[in-house]
Amino acid sequence: MGALPMKLGIGLPTAGEYASPANIGRVAREAEQLGYASVWTFERLLRPLAPVAQFGGPPQPVPTAYRLVYEPLETLAWVAAQTSRIRLGTSVIDGLLHPPVVLARRFATLDQLSGGRAIAGLGQGWMPQEFETANVPMKRMGAGMDEVVAAMRACWGPDPVSYQGRFYRIAESEVNPKPVQNPIPILLGSVTPAGIQRAARIADGLNPIAMSAEQLKETVAAYRSLAPASATVVVRANTKFSVEPLGDDRPYLGGAPEQIAEDLAGLDGVDEVLLSTVGRARHDLDTEIRLMERLRALVTE
Repeated sequence: MGALPMKLGIGLPTAGEYASPANIGRVAREAEQLGYASVWTFERLLRPLAPVAQFGGPPQPVPTAYRLVYEPLETLAWVAAQTSRIRLGTSVIDGLLHPPVVLARRFATLDQLSGGRAIAGLGQGWMPQEFETANVPMKRMGAGMDEVVAAMRACWGPDPVSYQGRFYRIAESEVNPKPVQNPIPILLGSVTPAGIQRAARIADGLNPIAMSAEQLKETVAAYRSLAPASATVVVRANTKFSVEPLGDDRPYLGGAPEQIAEDLAGLDGVDEVLLSTVGRARHDLDTEIRLMERLRALVTE
């Protein structure tokens, strides 16, 4: 297989069985050495004990991997100190759960500490208990997300910074540090028609979840038809690595490295694929890293 036109990223072990500072640092260093383009974290404020309806389905227990989730930006700052080239992304932080000026300053600080390697992957959130905990009404979704992005970009711009919106206001102020990048790229995580349209309108790229080949093809095509040519698509594949090939019922973008590479070769309009095995690891960490190495070799040979 020849070199693929897209880059590869890897999710860090920030949740579940292998989550620890040592393992996070190790995976990040190995990923950089192997030539992966990026490493990624995500946000989960809490794990409710009561069943929760997820993505339109009936209430069900929240995955046990969410019992332990390291904070995303603090984790990436830890990783920044142990690496020198690899990009540092969030997939995703729920923007509505944070004051935009606080989130903007945290990303700018990470960008400064890493020498300009931050990627701001943002989502709106979906869990009612997290909105309740953050004291934010879920009805803010939509218009509120537009303001989060606009206010963050204002903070990254020249001083004096000011912003006046329906939900957020920033008095004329000096807001620092500024990021190294001008500005930090913002990706929106979504697969809904409204979310795709919002990403094309206000963000620098889309960060959809890959659930099937057909769904992903339709999502990417819809986004590309609306977004500027410079826009970026970073696909998140919640996957499993396997030592041996899996059968026909294997998950899309999952299985043995050879099977994942075959799926990758069929993608179009995608700039990067983030492979996340959070809560799904089938092996010990040594084996997971060997499978990362096999996959990287397959898509570059």
